[in-house]
Amino acid sequence: MIRPRPPAWLSLPNACRRLSLLGLYALLSGVAVAQAPLCLSELSLVEPVADQEPITPIPPPPPADPRKLALGERLFSDPRLSADGRLSCSSCHDLRTNGAGGRGRNAAPSGSLQFDTLTVFNASLNFRLNWEGNFRSLSTQTESSLENPTNLHTNADEVARKLSTDAAIVRDFRAAYDRAPDRDNVLDALVTFERSLLTPGSRFDRWLRGDASALSPDELAGYQLFKSFGCSSCHQGTNVGGNLFARQGIFRPLVQGKPDTVRVPSLRNVATTAPYFHDGSAATLEEAVRRMAAAQLNRTVNDEQVASLVAFLRTLTGNYRGSPVVGAKP
Repeated sequence: MIRPRPPAWLSLPNACRRLSLLGLYALLSGVAVAQAPLCLSELSLVEPVADQEPITPIPPPPPADPRKLALGERLFSDPRLSADGRLSCSSCHDLRTNGAGGRGRNAAPSGSLQFDTLTVFNASLNFRLNWEGNFRSLSTQTESSLENPTNLHTNADEVARKLSTDAAIVRDFRAAYDRAPDRDNVLDALVTFERSLLTPGSRFDRWLRGDASALSPDELAGYQLFKSFGCSSCHQGTNVGGNLFARQGIFRPLVQGKPDTVRVPSLRNVATTAPYFHDGSAATLEEAVRRMAAAQLNRTVNDEQVASLVAFLRTLTGNYRGSPVVGAKP
């Protein structure tokens, strides 16, 4: 008598077998169940299927007129973008490091609130801009940054007036836009450059694109925890966040003070952008993970889980112009 071969999942360790049964139940019943973390012996079997994951790879920068791109890059570091000629966009958004430099705190346009400086890298992938999500386009956010009285304290028309006294840059504007600097083309040049500030090529993106060796078992285990704990409910999509609003402190306080609701920040390059939260109150990624788990998920995470989650988050560090994004010096 020939006995049928038992299903492959019966040869798995008990813990893994339970997870397989859970998946089988979900498949047969059509009931959505929370994804449980895989045991380490299964992780070697995990292969990336990009279209089935909640996170998608960063695309290459969009095509752009190289003349406009060069102008935008030049303006980004031009102190004539500030009223007193001392500051530029790069004063707060250092492209040599994490796109936010030392992560200083900037006032909101009203001057009433202080926010930790967000990185400019991958900002164009967000559905809204700023911590409060109060800008829908890079152009309106850029114009507001120029007008912020605690920073650049100017406006696009005034910047264009200053630039119009520079024969060389006028020549470049005429070559790119067929006219001298004005409010619209100054903003367009800056936005064109900001759209190019993407950081593709992270190890996690390589894994998503099919390189199964890009992540270690520990990092894969961290990703499974990230999904099973529900972190990917808010941190998903191309920017691993940046595409919805969330209330801060659902189960217990996360930060002190307003606002209660923020645009979910991107986790791209998160290992390089300490401190964390809109008030910069979490000095390390480990602290941020513990506080988020408690406040947003009502979970107490142990040291092993924190280490696993942080290991995964470190795989989200991408490359700018071929080099890995790095943290700013203290």
